[in-house]
Amino acid sequence: MKYLPINNQLFIKNRAKFTAQMKPKSIAVFNSNDLFTTGADSTLPFEQSSDLFYLSGADQEESILLLFPDAIEEKHREILFLTETNKHIEIWYGAKYSKKEATEVSGIKTIYWLSEFKKIFFELMTEAETIYFNTNEHYRQSVEIETREDRFIKQCKNDFPAHKWEKSNQILQAIRGVKEPEEIDIMQTACEITNKGFRRILPFVKPGIMEYEIEAEFMHEFLRNRSRGFAYTPIIASGYSACVLHYIENNKECKDGDMLLLDVGAEYANYSSDMTRTIPVNGKFSDRQKAIYNAVLRVKNEATKMLVPGTFWAEYQKEVGKIMTSELLGLGLLSKADIQNEDPNWPAYKKYFMHGTSHHMGLDTHDYGQLKKPMQAGMVFTVEPGIYIPEENMGIRIEDDVVVQKTGAPFNLMRNIPIEVEEIEDLMN
Repeated sequence: MKYLPINNQLFIKNRAKFTAQMKPKSIAVFNSNDLFTTGADSTLPFEQSSDLFYLSGADQEESILLLFPDAIEEKHREILFLTETNKHIEIWYGAKYSKKEATEVSGIKTIYWLSEFKKIFFELMTEAETIYFNTNEHYRQSVEIETREDRFIKQCKNDFPAHKWEKSNQILQAIRGVKEPEEIDIMQTACEITNKGFRRILPFVKPGIMEYEIEAEFMHEFLRNRSRGFAYTPIIASGYSACVLHYIENNKECKDGDMLLLDVGAEYANYSSDMTRTIPVNGKFSDRQKAIYNAVLRVKNEATKMLVPGTFWAEYQKEVGKIMTSELLGLGLLSKADIQNEDPNWPAYKKYFMHGTSHHMGLDTHDYGQLKKPMQAGMVFTVEPGIYIPEENMGIRIEDDVVVQKTGAPFNLMRNIPIEVEEIEDLMN
């Protein structure tokens, strides 16, 4: 891992929040992500399960976390199972966690090697009545492969058919959505690395440069600041490509007169940042580009003010739609007739702003968090309105990451990243 050590008190607090909501005599098990092969003897870089990391800080493949608050033996109330390291592994791949190191990382005192899992798990299941399975129930999930977690659940249901089972996800949705101060500090670091990347490319961008060259500059800056790289596949979209919401080819030439949409964010310590800025390739906004950009910026600023405790996500989206409608009228993109004749299920503004305004941020770029209950202090959201005009060869989106506060305005984790037209032009020139 490239990142600096995280105080294990964060993971101790996270486990306490989870176990406090478990039913009596119940066990919860969390598996690490798989290592994925690419063919021959190669594998993709390992990325830890965000749930396992959230509860333990363990950032290593083939790890299992077991929580059993009512275990008869106190030492079995929290257990971390790890692959046993040896000289061969150390020489070829580097040393894995020792038991002492695993305790320092996680705050868990009982560490067993993975080879002991089946025996100990069976013994503990004889004491338990219920097991919590960690299913992926994110509202955007579309996973088609069978995961390590899926295989464990299938085996467990076969081996212990008399046990009741519950879902970990309902607890995780509630507790992961509200961030601890330590988590916000880590996300602030990720945002500052993103800031460095953006400031690096502003004087670098010019007509004739390729989108992938800009991507490379971001990656260079992220890596040299202890990031693993991008928190998600970056979008470097010039001209018409900015109207394709998930354009990731990043293979076009940036042309004079075009706008360049940059949806990028650095990862740090497994936490995400998510920034979008849109800049003129030639370093100077035209009057039309400036008018549309400032309209999007006004929507973002007004939307941000609504991210306060008690706000309902669905109502917030509707209010943002009203603000965007007003701006589109001012730009001449919508007429009053368009609004009078709109379909209530697809308002007129959706022609130019067809996606949502905000999503939870955290360990995952689209993080867990309750969307049907009122917003709470400590939640972190993106704010990302956009206007996309294919006929003008232009898409403009602006995005910041903000923290809901107990009182007052939301705290902008990206407050240091250039956003005003004049500042962007000055730094590009």
